[in-house]
Amino acid sequence: MINKEADCGELGERAIEIFELLRKANPHPKSELVSDGEFQFCVSVILSAQTTDKAVNKATAKLFEVADTPGKMLALGLDGLKEYIKSIGLYNNKAKHIIALSEALMKGYSSKIPMDREVLEKLPGIGRKSANVILNALWGMEYIAVDTHVLRVSKRLGLTQATTPLAVERDLMELVPQEYIRYASDWLVLHGRYTCLARNPKCVECILSGLCWYTRHFE
Repeated sequence: MINKEADCGELGERAIEIFELLRKANPHPKSELVSDGEFQFCVSVILSAQTTDKAVNKATAKLFEVADTPGKMLALGLDGLKEYIKSIGLYNNKAKHIIALSEALMKGYSSKIPMDREVLEKLPGIGRKSANVILNALWGMEYIAVDTHVLRVSKRLGLTQATTPLAVERDLMELVPQEYIRYASDWLVLHGRYTCLARNPKCVECILSGLCWYTRHFE
């Protein structure tokens, strides 16, 4: 549900201004997950749920030295995997998902990551958000992944009034001009991670403060 405080024309123009400012500040943003290859990135995305990228990178730096392919991950086994990722939240379930994913990739996809969102969503540990992240980051497909940062920032900017990730995704896909969609998620995630914090957002130093609904109404 698009913000109805402003008409669609005004909101669309403001969206252009917002994403143009974000692009000027960081023309080619990218995920902060450290990986080398498609499988490694997918594993990192699964591990990143409700966990910081920094924590994931610390664990995977050693994990990927011994298990950087589906076959090697299966050889490592569930208990072996847990030893590498036990510092990460929800590691027991994540380990099960990664082992199941590795098996599914070997059996059905020749150990390759499928380039199809519907197929990805059916794989262990990969939901819609993760599928969008993977397709966008690995192959530049024009999807917007909505995590807690994107949800918070897009609402504060007045780009949506929706309360669920799927509804926010639909609003943003409708509103954000196509030329910005490729990097929209990364821009909003990084802005939420370093500037538009959940608590004590850094509004004084925010490049979007002049366009922000939150700033106008709560500051």
